[in-house]
Amino acid sequence: MAGIYIHIPFCKQACHYCDFHFSTSLAKKDAMLLALQKELELRREELATTTVETIYFGGGTPSVLSSEEINQLLAVVSENYTVSETPEITLEANPDDLHEAKIMELAKSSVNRLSIGIQSFFDAHLTLMNRAHDSEEAKQCLEIATQYFDNITVDLIYGIPNMTMEEWQTNLQTVFDFGISHISSYALTVEPKTALEKFIRQGKYQNVSEEASLAHFNVLVQEAEKQGFVHYEISNFGKPNYFSKHNSSYWKGAHYIGIGPSAHSFDGKTRSWNVSNNTKYIKSMEQNELPSTTETLSKDDQYNEYVMTGLRTIWGISLQYIQKEFGDNYLHHTQKSAQKHLQEETLQTEKDSIKTTQKGKFLCDGIAADFFKV
Repeated sequence: MAGIYIHIPFCKQACHYCDFHFSTSLAKKDAMLLALQKELELRREELATTTVETIYFGGGTPSVLSSEEINQLLAVVSENYTVSETPEITLEANPDDLHEAKIMELAKSSVNRLSIGIQSFFDAHLTLMNRAHDSEEAKQCLEIATQYFDNITVDLIYGIPNMTMEEWQTNLQTVFDFGISHISSYALTVEPKTALEKFIRQGKYQNVSEEASLAHFNVLVQEAEKQGFVHYEISNFGKPNYFSKHNSSYWKGAHYIGIGPSAHSFDGKTRSWNVSNNTKYIKSMEQNELPSTTETLSKDDQYNEYVMTGLRTIWGISLQYIQKEFGDNYLHHTQKSAQKHLQEETLQTEKDSIKTTQKGKFLCDGIAADFFKV
């Protein structure tokens, strides 16, 4: 089982909190699409012995592409890879792109899952984040999208400065009322060199409060559970049968290739990433060269990665797997590292697995760090 991630590095405008790779100019879009097709062709041998189960268009904002352009990329995937008969094909989209004609177009394509970047249903929050849509567009796009797509995930951000608990609960209830089957929700984080970081430094915006973020997170967990969602990864909540297959494969250590500038790939033993520059990426592809850097993961790196991703999920980390893949030393190290957290009730054991408790969920990255072998 493998996945393909395709990075579409274009956005209409820059969100204040975003540190992903993108351009707000579409001038090189056609050249970029040819380059993406070329990379797909050049890398087919990497997945020659496995079946592609998931394809994920991320960005940037993939919904700036027409359905013809999306179908062209999917046709190149089908020509060069063995694709499952029922692949999960996700397209990230922003509400301002999802008018009815566009949604109808997408519904006729092979895309069968939409990931819609709502973030909030309050205009003040959307303005603070410099989102390209307003609250009315967010509701309208869900109204239409739910008529054409069964599998929809919505992104929401909590911990926004000055967001009240009532506003956060309204955001959640609005998603529930639309019958959405998956939510990805993240605390607003202040990344270095972003507009948000600059504005906070200048005193234009209030800083993010960890206390408020934790309170929002706890309400999210409680309310989603009441609605029948399973909290299967720290930031992801899905109704049964609606978990993200693509992202779940990342967390379970499956192989995937990342196509496009800044995209990452992983084969279990090595990690590679493409250059984060559209011009350099396109030029390399025109010369049939992969503009990527590769690092081979040491045994410690592989172990650390397994623990870090595993503790974020409901599946936790398996002691049997650790012993089989890494050996007795790593098993003893894991058991010893877990003791403090088991006593503090931030971790629990279940059969062969170690998992985070409700109390430990918000702290899971810090807990995982205590297991790391350096």
